[in-house]
Amino acid sequence: MYTYLLITMAVIIPPLLLSFDRKVHFHTHWPYLFLSLLPVSALYIIWDVLVTIRGHWSFNPEYSGIITLFHLPLGEWLFFLVVPYATIFIYEVLSGYFPVRTIISERNITILLITPAVLCIALALLAGLPEYTTLALISFSLMLITANFTQKKVFRESHTLGFLILSFVAFFLVNGILTGLPVVLYSPEHILGVRVFSIPVEDFLYNLSLLGFYLISYATLKEAVLKRRSL
Repeated sequence: MYTYLLITMAVIIPPLLLSFDRKVHFHTHWPYLFLSLLPVSALYIIWDVLVTIRGHWSFNPEYSGIITLFHLPLGEWLFFLVVPYATIFIYEVLSGYFPVRTIISERNITILLITPAVLCIALALLAGLPEYTTLALISFSLMLITANFTQKKVFRESHTLGFLILSFVAFFLVNGILTGLPVVLYSPEHILGVRVFSIPVEDFLYNLSLLGFYLISYATLKEAVLKRRSL
């Protein structure tokens, strides 16, 4: 009955056990890691609550259980701790084991971030798309714009590309299970109906915006902490 909760707990076990690796020492990042997760998780939890009420999606009690808080099952609440922890762990592993390389020029990163942001906003405002599709486009565009004005340097680095690719692979596997069982049930009127296997295309934009905002928040707070320590 609590398959969703068990899946999210299983996801956190490997990075949690490896957090004490001597080269990565991820546990030393915990104080500002958890602080950086709070604003992003809070915003997306509010989004989840509101769109669940509006019927964008629902949770199958057969797999998510009958216990809910503000209409969200326990697995969904844990999701907003597990996903950022596991993905930021990937980022720090890449930083610990591989040299940082700048792979995109400052001019090109601006083009790569702003161009799709403008296109997504135009589609969201003008195309008359379903609600979840519109929200996913807007959140993705806002993440790109925020990245351009706050953490452009981080998004030019090889570690960020690796972080996005590896995190996306993990997302594809886990979300494939959640939508394939299905744990999450989507309302046809709120999505385009285009899926990659069992995953709605909107989930890809949702995931990218979520990962991007987590990285931006984490990198910003980490930079501030390290700068303060060096004074």
